[in-house]
Amino acid sequence: MKYELIAAVDLGSNSFRLQVGRVVGNQIYPHDSLKVSVRLAAGLTAEKMLDAASQLRALDALACFGERLRGFDAGAVRAVATNSLRVAKNAPQFLLQAEAALGFPIEIVAGREEARLIYLGVAHALPNPQTQQLVVDIGGGSTEFIIGRNFQPLQLESLYMGCVGYSLQYFPRGRIDKRSLKEAELDARKELQSIKHAFGLAGWEEAVGSSGTAKAIAELLELNGLNPSKEIGITRSGLEQLKSMLIHAGDINSLDLAGLRADRVPVLPGGVAIMSAVFKEFDLELMTYSEGALRLGVLYDLLGRYHHEDQREATVEQFMLRYDVDRQQAMRVTRSALSFLQQLLPESCDSSHPEAQLLSWAARLHEIGISVAHSSYHKHSAYILANADMPGFSKMDQARLSRIVLVHRGKLERVLPLMQTCERRDLSLILCLRLAAVLHRARDDAPFPDIKLSLLENGFQISVDSSWLFDAPLTASALEEGVRHWAGIGMELRIVKRES
Repeated sequence: MKYELIAAVDLGSNSFRLQVGRVVGNQIYPHDSLKVSVRLAAGLTAEKMLDAASQLRALDALACFGERLRGFDAGAVRAVATNSLRVAKNAPQFLLQAEAALGFPIEIVAGREEARLIYLGVAHALPNPQTQQLVVDIGGGSTEFIIGRNFQPLQLESLYMGCVGYSLQYFPRGRIDKRSLKEAELDARKELQSIKHAFGLAGWEEAVGSSGTAKAIAELLELNGLNPSKEIGITRSGLEQLKSMLIHAGDINSLDLAGLRADRVPVLPGGVAIMSAVFKEFDLELMTYSEGALRLGVLYDLLGRYHHEDQREATVEQFMLRYDVDRQQAMRVTRSALSFLQQLLPESCDSSHPEAQLLSWAARLHEIGISVAHSSYHKHSAYILANADMPGFSKMDQARLSRIVLVHRGKLERVLPLMQTCERRDLSLILCLRLAAVLHRARDDAPFPDIKLSLLENGFQISVDSSWLFDAPLTASALEEGVRHWAGIGMELRIVKRES
């Protein structure tokens, strides 16, 4: 389905942003936007828990966004959360309230996935994406680094350092002195050491900053005449002058600069320290600024999904190649699993249905663990799916894939610790994949009779031809074993043997 308007919600560690775009062909034009300074990272306690005040600020912002998005179809909106919700231990509980306030699902994306989306947004805003760029996005809780060319990221990294965290740690109550600024900068330089060599080997022709910190610093340097003559963006000499002014002021609230916005004041020192470290470690003299950022990347990624350019499909294909998947077997299992799902969930006949997509990906990847070891390969498959970088997939998507693949064979008790989050829809997907794997155990194209699946009040029913089952004792035994496994998690699997 194609939409005239699509929307992206960015739950950043400093600000929450809503961007509505108008789709014209393969291009997205700005239609409406909202920004609320939430400073979620400032609400993270020492125990990595989001405090009540930050949660309240976040829910108020999301309620406002939800009002603006009222009437939007679910497929036209994508909401992503970044570092603060990646590290917060109470993120799952908070997300339940957050999704209710917004009215749409919220995905927590991994650091490198965030970097990929940022680059997608930046590349679409650059005048000449054919040049090779170093993109730096200093957020509230993390900083993303990308080298890319022609809309294709070549290097992706995310470091756990952000303007909110650094400002709180090194500049408490807004106090700034030469020593604290030097310590913050040195800490950031230490973090950068882990990626400096690889990024230096890849190289770049142009350095580009994106998001709030880069924009704020660029505006301050330009509006206050701190850059060398005619230079636009962020310069090394301008940055050094800004640092001197911060130290001279002694307190961020005493800084008197044109263009310094109130919402940027509390996090400016940390952002300047990180930016200065980037300039020194990457030996930069100039960084331009791009309006493209995470939210624009999310919009273009969403546009690609219904223009049949879904990054998740590309990732699944890459994984099948990387882990040398038996493609014929994978497709046998996929076809059968999807046909079973259509009986339980008729609307999944549409290949773009979310549950059909997830089951298809799980079926195509359920054997990737064989590349590690054939014994307990399903556990290896589940581990890879839960922990690998999978461009296009949120952490929740990966968790669901991992869970479904983990129990496509063997004991179902492994999902018991996850039953609170394992909804009925996941159990249906698990049943379909388990049944397809059993029926295709011989890894051949031998036909099997029509099998009927239906939902029970607390489980599932499988109806199968009795004579065929009599001639297939291995399959019959596996189905009976499945009855016991489902009973082990308090659910019924009923096998009905039909007469021919």
